[in-house]
Amino acid sequence: MLLQLLHGRAVPSSAGCSNSAGARWELWEKSSVDSRKAAELDGKSVKAYYLWGRAALQLGQYEEAIKCLAKANELANGQKYIGHAKLIDEDLERSRGRLLDESEVEDAKMEADDGDRLLRGKMIMDFEFQLEELEGTAQGAKDKLNNLFAQVDDRQRRREIPDYLCGTISFELLEDPVITPSGITYDRADMREHLQRVSHFDPVTRAPLKEDQLIPNLAMREVVDNFLSENP
Repeated sequence: MLLQLLHGRAVPSSAGCSNSAGARWELWEKSSVDSRKAAELDGKSVKAYYLWGRAALQLGQYEEAIKCLAKANELANGQKYIGHAKLIDEDLERSRGRLLDESEVEDAKMEADDGDRLLRGKMIMDFEFQLEELEGTAQGAKDKLNNLFAQVDDRQRRREIPDYLCGTISFELLEDPVITPSGITYDRADMREHLQRVSHFDPVTRAPLKEDQLIPNLAMREVVDNFLSENP
């Protein structure tokens, strides 16, 4: 089930959608515990550190995600895990980006708090010019915070694409979904690049695979189109 979660294959039914988020959160928490134990047992396991970092990313623990994914990247480079390097790099950049988002919001909050404290001190100041200057500082900080929250909300809305609609390799919205003989859906462009640059095998099952074996996944194409029409 964990591999299904990581590769976007667990598609919730309409009857179970309300419980999907909670179930997936529990699954990521369990993955975090299991992969942490695995990393403690084998300090050179790329998979253990990658799954640990991936779980931390999904749980919003971005500093821990960066630490684990950086370790996985270091081990992968040392052990020449070519097939995993792109996935690790993408999750590492995603973790850094989300940590930066939180850091920017926190900085803006601190600036707004400083402005509020200065504004409260206006009662003991005698000059109207000083009062107006303080009010401008606080209002400017609040405006900056509101603007930053709007930017973060916009980024989050753009990221709210269900995992099962994302490519297994790129983690981006599927544009041309195809299915392999192993029953796994990928984006055609990602698979073409994988087959050309890495080798002729399925990235998940590692079964031998050629490009002419990729079959258009029409059902997934319809699901993607419906999602796009409902979320323009």
